[in-house]
Amino acid sequence: MKKLFLLDGMALIYRAYFALSKVPRLTSYGLNTGAIMGFTNTLLEVLKNQRPTHIAVVFDTEAPTNRHLEFEAYKAQRQAMPEDLAKSIPYIFRLIEGFNIPIITKDGYEADDIIGTLAKKAENEGFTVYCMTPDKDFGQLVSDQIFIYKPARMGNGAEVLGVPEILEKWEISTVSQVIDILGLWGDAVDNIPGIPGIGEKTAKKLIQQYGSIEKLIENSHELKGKQRENVENFAEQGLISKKLATILLDVPVELEEKRLEMEEPDRMLLEPLFAELEFRTLGKRVFGDDYNIVESAEKSASGQMDLFAAAQPETAVTSAVAPTEPTVAGLNIHNTPHEYILVDTIEKQQELALQLAALSKFCFDTETTSIDALAAEIVGFSFAFEKGKAYYVPTPANRAAAQAIIDIFKAVFEDPRIEKVGQNLKYDILLLSRYGVCVQGPLFDTMIAHYLIDPDTRHNMDILAENYLGYTPVSITELIGPRGKKQANMRDVAIEKVVEYASEDADITWQLHEVLKPLLEETHTMRLAEEVEFPLIYVLAEIEKNGVKVDVNTLKGFSLSLDDDIKRLEQVIYEKAGIQFNIASPKQLGEVLFDKLHLDPKAKKTKTGQYKTGEDVLLALAHKSDIVKDILDFRQLQKLKSTYVDALPGLINPETGLIHTSYNQAVAATGRLSSTNPNLQNIPIRTERGREVRKAFIPRESEHVLLSADYSQIELRLMASLSQDKNMLDAFAAGHDIHRATAARVYGIPLELVTSDQRRNAKAVNFGIIYGQSAFGLSQSLGIPRKDAAAIIDQYFSQYTGIQEYMRKAIEFAKEHGYVETILKRRRYLRDINSANMTVRGFAERNAINAPIQGSAADLIKIAMINIQQDIVDKGLTSKMIMQVHDELVFDVPKDEVEQLSSIITERMQNAIDLQVPIEVEAGTGNNWLEAH
Repeated sequence: MKKLFLLDGMALIYRAYFALSKVPRLTSYGLNTGAIMGFTNTLLEVLKNQRPTHIAVVFDTEAPTNRHLEFEAYKAQRQAMPEDLAKSIPYIFRLIEGFNIPIITKDGYEADDIIGTLAKKAENEGFTVYCMTPDKDFGQLVSDQIFIYKPARMGNGAEVLGVPEILEKWEISTVSQVIDILGLWGDAVDNIPGIPGIGEKTAKKLIQQYGSIEKLIENSHELKGKQRENVENFAEQGLISKKLATILLDVPVELEEKRLEMEEPDRMLLEPLFAELEFRTLGKRVFGDDYNIVESAEKSASGQMDLFAAAQPETAVTSAVAPTEPTVAGLNIHNTPHEYILVDTIEKQQELALQLAALSKFCFDTETTSIDALAAEIVGFSFAFEKGKAYYVPTPANRAAAQAIIDIFKAVFEDPRIEKVGQNLKYDILLLSRYGVCVQGPLFDTMIAHYLIDPDTRHNMDILAENYLGYTPVSITELIGPRGKKQANMRDVAIEKVVEYASEDADITWQLHEVLKPLLEETHTMRLAEEVEFPLIYVLAEIEKNGVKVDVNTLKGFSLSLDDDIKRLEQVIYEKAGIQFNIASPKQLGEVLFDKLHLDPKAKKTKTGQYKTGEDVLLALAHKSDIVKDILDFRQLQKLKSTYVDALPGLINPETGLIHTSYNQAVAATGRLSSTNPNLQNIPIRTERGREVRKAFIPRESEHVLLSADYSQIELRLMASLSQDKNMLDAFAAGHDIHRATAARVYGIPLELVTSDQRRNAKAVNFGIIYGQSAFGLSQSLGIPRKDAAAIIDQYFSQYTGIQEYMRKAIEFAKEHGYVETILKRRRYLRDINSANMTVRGFAERNAINAPIQGSAADLIKIAMINIQQDIVDKGLTSKMIMQVHDELVFDVPKDEVEQLSSIITERMQNAIDLQVPIEVEAGTGNNWLEAH
C-alpha cells in the first residue's frame, strides 16, 4: 500500500513551540530548542508507528497569496512570531533535510492549498493520504482515501479522522459543509470575519437546517431578530469568509512519487545537528547507545560554526552566564591524559588521608549500591584536588571492613577548616552519616552553583561537563547497564573500570568547580551560594535523615472513611444525573454534563472531540448545579486517597520506621524548595478532608509534640517591602488584617463595615496582583463580570500606587537586563521579556513581577532554617527539624524544649532578612501535624 504523509510544517512547529513554552528547553548557549525537540518527537513518532512509504513537509512562503490580495485583512492581525521560534526554523529545515524528507513550497499559495492539491492527486494515483496537522480547516479534504492525522499530545495518542469522524465532529451530512461552517463562524486566528453573532454551535445548527451559506442567505427571511439582520447585512462578508476558508485543489505543483519516497536518515547530517542542539536522549533514540554528543559536535566543528552566532540571543536575555558557544573539544577518558590511582591498601589510604588533611579544599564523590542515600551501601569513594589526577578508595561489602576504611578518612571529612567540593553533596553527606561520619566545613556543590548561575537549565554533571569542559564522562549505563530490573550495581563491576569511572567523577567535578566559581562572582550570586544555598545542604541532609513518623492505623482508618465518602458521593451523583456512568471518565462525564444536563451550551471540546472537564471548567460551572460541586469533591477525595492516604505507608523506611522525604534544592527556578516521596508541598490543606491527612503525621516519642511555625502572608509583606507602598506598609505596621484593610480602601468604607464578600474580593486581588492576574482572571476566580473585576483592580491601583509602580519598574528592569532578582540577588532570567509576541511577553512580564517576591520568600525561610538548625546544635537541644512546606517549618520537640525552641524559631524566622514591614510567625504545637498547624 502506498502511504503518503503530508506534514503541515508551520502548524506543527507552532504546536510544538507552545506545548513547551512554559518550560523552555535551553542549550548551554541560550538557544530555546523546545519547538525543534517537539517537532522531532512528532516526526519520530510518525516514522516509527505509521511507517509511511512517502512523505513531505509543506511550508508557506513569504510571497502574498490570492487570499491576501482579495481580502486585505486576511491574517493581518496575527501576532509576531516569537523570537525563539524564529531562531528555531533554520534548525528544523536542517533536521528535515537530515531525515531526507523533501520540503515543498510554492510562491503565491499557502501550505494548506499545496497539501490539498497533492492529497487529491495522490488519491487518484492509489495512495492513502494522511494530512498531518492540528488545523481544523482540513476536515473539508477527507475522503475514503484521505485522512487527517493529529499527532499525539499531552499523553493522548494520535488521532486519525476520516469521513465518519468529520461528519460526527462537525454535525454535518457532507465534508464540504466544513467550509460553510467556517464561513459563518469565521476564524479569529486568520482574521476571517464570518458573520457577526454566529459561533460554532449556531453555525452547525444553521448549516444542518439550510445545507450551505448560499441557501441560508437565500432563506434569511425565515430567521428572526438580530440573527436575520446580521445574515442579511453581512451576507457578502459570509461568502468572502467561505472563499477564504476553502482549500484550493488546483495549485500548479506536481506529485513527484519518486522524490516523495521514504529514505533512510543521513547520519552525517543529523549527528552533528543533534550535537549542536544538545539532544543527548534523542541522539541515542535515533542512533543507538553508541551516540556520543561531544564526538558528534567535534565532527561538525568545521563549516557549522557560522550558525551558532545566528542562533544565540542577545546577552541581556540569555539564560545566564553560559558558554558563549557550544564546546566542540570532543574530550573523553580515552583521549584525555589523566592519572587515576587505586588506593587499596591501608598504607596507601593512610598516606592519602594525611595528604588530604594538609589541603584547604578537596573534591570527593561516593560510589554506592543505590540512589537512595538512606538505603545504599558504600562501594568506594574518590578524591581529587588537581586537574587530571584523582584517587579511588574501594570498600568491601563487609560492613565492618568498610567502616574501618571510612574511619581512616573520618577526620578529614569532619575537619571544619577544609572546604568540600562535590556534585549533589547532600547525597554523599547523608550516606556518610550512616557510617558515623559528620561531614563539616565549607561546601562548594557544582550542581547548586550552576543552579544559581542558570536556574532554568539542567544541572547534572554529564551535561555540565559537556557544556563547560567539552568532555563526555563515562556513562553509568556503560558500567551497570540501562535502568530496570536487570540493572547491576557497582559491586558487580571490575575494579579497574570502577577506578576510571569514580576517579573521573571527582576529577571532572573538581574542574567544574574551577569553571563555575568565577561565574558565581560574575552573576553576583557568590554571597547567596556561600551564605544560603551551600550551608542549606547540611540542613536539608539533617531534615531528610531525621525523617517523620506517620501513624499507619490512622491512615488505614482514614482510607476506609474516604472509601465510604467516595461511594456515597458516587450514588448522589448518579441520582442527580439520572444515569450511572464512569465519573472518572472525562468523555462520559462531559456527555452527562453537557449533552444530558445542558449545563453549558457553549461547552468547549478538546482536540479529540470530547468535552473539556478539567478542574477550571468545573469550577466555572459550580454555581450552575450542585452536581458539579459533588464531582469536584469526588475527584478530590479519590486523589487524596490514592496519592497520599494509601501511598504514605509504602514510603516508610523499614530500617528507621520513618518517612524520609527528599528535598530538591535545584529544581524550582524561583528558589523554592520542592520535595518528593512524598511531595509534601501538594498535600491539600484548603479542605477539611485534605487537612485530615496531617493527622497521620505524629511525633516519634510519646513525650514529644510537633511544633509548626508558619509565616503569615509573607508574600504580601514582601510585596509591601519591595514596593514601599505607604498604604500597605501602614496596614501591616498597624497590625490590620491586610485583606480587610485592602477591602476598606478599595470600597471606600471603614474597616468595621467590610463584608465577608468584600474581604474575599480584596484577598483575591491581593494575591492575584502578585501573579500578574488580569481583569479576566479575577472575574473568573470571583465569578463576577469582567467590568466589575476591572473596576476593582483600577480602584486597587488608585489606592496602592506604590505597588503599580513596583510592577512597572520590575518589568522595565527585566527588559533592560534580561533578568530580575530577589533581595539577596537571586536571579530569574526572562528570555522572552522583549518578545514581539504579546502572549509570550505577557508570561515573562508576570514572572518579572512575581519572581522577586517568591524568590525572596524562598531566601527568607532558607536563612531561618540555617540559623535555627545552628541554634539547635549550639544549645544542645534534642529537637529535630523534620519538614519544610512552602512557608512552614515543622519540628519534632520534647515537651520540655517547646518554650525554648518556640522562642528561637520565632526570632530566627522574623529576623532572617531585614524588611520594612513586621514579620509575623504563627506557631503552634500538637500531638499531630493538624493540631500543631
